Amino acid sequence: MTDQSVFVLGSALQALEPTAFETEAEFQELLARHPRVLDFGSLADGQPLRLVLVAREMGVSTSAESGSAYWLDHLFVDADGVPTLVEVKRASDTRIRREVVGQMLDYAANGARYWPGALLQRSFEETCAADGRPLEEAYGELLGDRSPEEFWSTVEERLTAGQMRLLFVADRIPLELRAIVEFLNRQMRQTDVYAVELTQYRGDGDLRVLVPRIHGEVATAAKSPSGRRTAQRTTRADMDAVIRSRLAPEPSRTATALLDHAAARGRLEGGTAKYPSMSVYYPVAGRQVPVWTLSLYDNPAKEELAFSFGSITHHLGLDRATAFAQSLPAVPELERKLEMQRQKGYKGWPSVSLSAVASEPGALEGILAAIQDLVDGRESTA
Repeated sequence: MTDQSVFVLGSALQALEPTAFETEAEFQELLARHPRVLDFGSLADGQPLRLVLVAREMGVSTSAESGSAYWLDHLFVDADGVPTLVEVKRASDTRIRREVVGQMLDYAANGARYWPGALLQRSFEETCAADGRPLEEAYGELLGDRSPEEFWSTVEERLTAGQMRLLFVADRIPLELRAIVEFLNRQMRQTDVYAVELTQYRGDGDLRVLVPRIHGEVATAAKSPSGRRTAQRTTRADMDAVIRSRLAPEPSRTATALLDHAAARGRLEGGTAKYPSMSVYYPVAGRQVPVWTLSLYDNPAKEELAFSFGSITHHLGLDRATAFAQSLPAVPELERKLEMQRQKGYKGWPSVSLSAVASEPGALEGILAAIQDLVDGRESTA
C-alpha cells in the first residue's frame, strides 16, 4: 500500500488523503453497518456473495459448561450458510502481526464446537432487533425456500465440518500476517483464510472512500474444489457400522435404542464432520426441535450423547427446558453438567458417555421416557 492520494472528479478535482481510523471501535462499527466492503467472491450457485451480520462481540466458550471466555469482533453468515469470522485490528496494534492469528484460530476451533444453531439464530435475531431491522427483511437475504431453523442447522453443520471463512481486517496488513494467511490457506482444505486491507481516504466534509485489498485469494483458488462444501452426511448405516464394530454390547444396545426411538418418533439428520454423528429433531409444539446429538468420535475413540439445551430453551422456553433436565435419570456424569447448566440458564450442550448411561440401571429407559414427555408436552413423573 502507498500513501498516494486518490482523486474524485466532479465539478472540480478533489484530492482524498489516506487517513487512519481513529479507534478500533470506529473501525468495527463501520464493518458492522457496511459489510459490503467484505463482499468478495461468490456463492456456490455463482451469485454474488452478500454477508449478513449475526453479531458483534460474539461470545466464544471453551467448554459446554462455561460461559463466554472470548469475544469475536464480528460473526457474519452468507446465504450458503457459511459463517465468516472477522477480527479487526488497526495497523498501530502490534498484535496484528502474529498474535491475532492464534486468537482467530482459538475462536474458530471453539466456535465450531460450542455455537449451536439455536444460539446463532437467537444472536442474529437479537442483532436485528437492536438495529431496528425487520426479521422478514433480514431473512429475505438468507433463506430462499428454507425455514429459519433449517438455515441455522445448515450453519451449525458448516461450523462442525470446519467450512468457514476467517478474515483478518486491518487498515494495513503487515507482510508477516500476509505470509501466515497464505500458508494457512494452502494447508486448510475446508476453511478459507483472508487478510483484508481496508484503506480509508477522506476529503472535504463527510466524504470518505474505502478501498479494500484482498490477500489470500491465490492460495484459495489453488485448493482442490472437492475440498469445500461437499462433505458427505453421516447415514444411519454409517452409525450402525461403527456401533457394531467398536462398541461393547451394552453401549451398543444404548446407541441403537436411541437411534431407533428417533427414527420412529423424530427425524434423524446426519452430520458432516469427519467423525460419524447424527442429530435428532422431534416435533414439539408444532415445530421441529433439535433435542440430542450422538457423536462417535474417532481420535481418541469416544461415544457421546449431548443434549441440545440451547435449542430446547430457545424453542420451548426455560420452564420446559428445566422440566426436561429434571426428568432425566440420575447418571452422575450427567448430573454434574446439568447442575452447571441450571446455574447458566440451560443454554449449553451437556453430554454423557454411552458407557456411563449403559452402566446405570434404568438410565436408558429414563432418557427415552424424558424425551417422550418433552415431545408430548407432559410433566415427567420421574
